[in-house]
Order: sequence, then C-alpha cells, then structure tokens
Amino acid sequence: MHPTRRRFIAITAAAGGLPLLPFVAARAGPSANSLLRVWSGAALGADATLQIHHPDPATADRLIAASLVEVERLENELSLYRLDSAISRLNRDGAIENPPFDLVQALSESRRYGDLTAGAFDVTVQPLWDLYTAHFSRPEASPDGPAAKALAAAVARVGQDALEVDAARIRLTRPAMSITLNGIGQGYVTDRVVDVLRAGGVEHAMVDMGETYALGSHPKGEPWSVGLADPRAPKQIAERIALADRAVSTSGGYGTMFDPAGRFNHLFEPQTGHTSWRWLSVSVEAATAAEADALSTAFSLMPEEATAPIVRKLGLVAHFVRPDGSRFVQRA
Repeated sequence: MHPTRRRFIAITAAAGGLPLLPFVAARAGPSANSLLRVWSGAALGADATLQIHHPDPATADRLIAASLVEVERLENELSLYRLDSAISRLNRDGAIENPPFDLVQALSESRRYGDLTAGAFDVTVQPLWDLYTAHFSRPEASPDGPAAKALAAAVARVGQDALEVDAARIRLTRPAMSITLNGIGQGYVTDRVVDVLRAGGVEHAMVDMGETYALGSHPKGEPWSVGLADPRAPKQIAERIALADRAVSTSGGYGTMFDPAGRFNHLFEPQTGHTSWRWLSVSVEAATAAEADALSTAFSLMPEEATAPIVRKLGLVAHFVRPDGSRFVQRA
C-alpha cells in the first residue's frame, strides 16, 4: 500500500486494568504481568501492535509468530510497497489470472462497500493519488492543485464498474487503471490476524495492524478502552469508547496531506477527483476491521443523512467531528 494514514487511534487498557507496556520494535517480549505478551513493529506501512493475554507465554509467542507469518503472506498479495505483490502485478499488467484468494476476497468486499455507499468507497482511485503526488512533487507546482484537464483524465480512469473480479481472473477494463487497498487493506489484515488468534484459542487480545480490533473483553471482564484522537491535536485523546469483539477505524484528511497549505488530502471523491474536508475525522465501530476501515473512509465523503441508513442497517456506531470541531454520534 502507499504511505498510509497517520495513526489516529490511541489504545489504552480498560480503566483499572493492565497498562500498555513500552513496545520493543519488531519482536515479542514478556511483561511484568505473565499473562500479557506484547509485540510492536510495522505492517503494511503502518505501526502495528499485538497484545495477547494468555496463560502460557510460549503459546502466546508462537501465536504472535504465526500472526506475523500471516501478515507477511498478505503483504505479498496486497501491498503496493512490494513491486512483485499480486496487486502491483495487477496494476502493471491490467489483469491477473488465478489470483490469490485474499486479493479476490478483499476486492469483492471493496466492491460491496462501494455499492453500499453509492460509490463513495472506490479502490480504483489510485490514479488520483498518483496525480496529486506527481503534481505536488514538482518545485513549480501550482498551490491550486492539478490542472482541470489532468484531473479529468485521471477521473476517467476511476470507477469500480470497470473492475472485474472473480476467482479465475481479476481485470481492469479501462486503460491505465490502477487500484489501491489503502482504504480497506489494513482492516482486512487485522481481521485475518484475529482469525489466527481465535483459532489458537486466544480469548483476550488487542490487535492493531493499522486498524484496531478488540478480541473479547479485557481480562478483568470489562471492555477494552480505546481513545479516539482529537483531529486538531492528534497526540491528544478527545473521546474514549468501550470495545469488545468489535473493531474501530478512523479516517481524517489530516492524516496525509499533499501540499504544505493542507488544502489537499488523501480522501478522494471518485466522481470529481477532488479531495474532501467535509469532516475533520470519522470513526466507525463495526463487526470487522475491514468494515470499519472501508466505511470510515467512505463516510468521510458523505453527508450525515446518507450515512445514517447504513449505520442502522449494519449495526454500526459512527463518530463524526465537524470542521468546527464539534462532535456527534450516529448509532444503529
């Protein structure tokens, strides 16, 4: 994946529970509490952490190792950082025969969320990322963004209706199309790591592979407490939510901005190619990390009257921060 959104979600243990330990990059280690094993490193271009509560440290370490093997496998399929990944080959060649299962699955889920949000979520916006990156990398770049003609040409290469996905082949049917899983890939990988831990018998864990999933409750029997960052001061927590067997993801334009003035960000409107500041940030609580990831991205482009029916239909909780900093919540 291309450089990802700045990390928005601060994770803390439930009130009165176990504190997070200092992380040691890219390795697992014991804590003062023998039930807690913590790993910290990177996955898909973002900071990543695992906290596993397990009575057997050796088993916990084995499950952490298995989780990292799964992450490595998925990066070989889904990461734009890797030139030989399945998604990179698809973008280069315009088609891929006998595609790996997880690429088919991630793109199938992406198309479903695209349909659900009337096109607000669209994995084919990679040409817009490329356009804005190229424009603002030039010393003489206009502060008003790409020229209208260049923007129209990029938009013509966007649209999930031109993405064909089945188990035998994935094809991009327009010339020079390309896709990115930056709006769902981290959530998808988070869910697969949760699957590994569940299969290994883990009942209490906090998984963060770029998006956050609370597996079970905190070992003390309370939900995990997750802090949502203030988008105007991302190092500060503005709100805390309780999470158990649920995921949360936050999207906000301030995570990746292309220009020094901060007018243009990574939240692209697929139909126009413009970037959105409709909301300072949107956080979505959902049943899976992929769902939270995709819908926090899509909701960042949508008015509240359009998101409310989706929230009710899927049993979500959505936290919105308006441009003036005020906040409101939609619930199912």
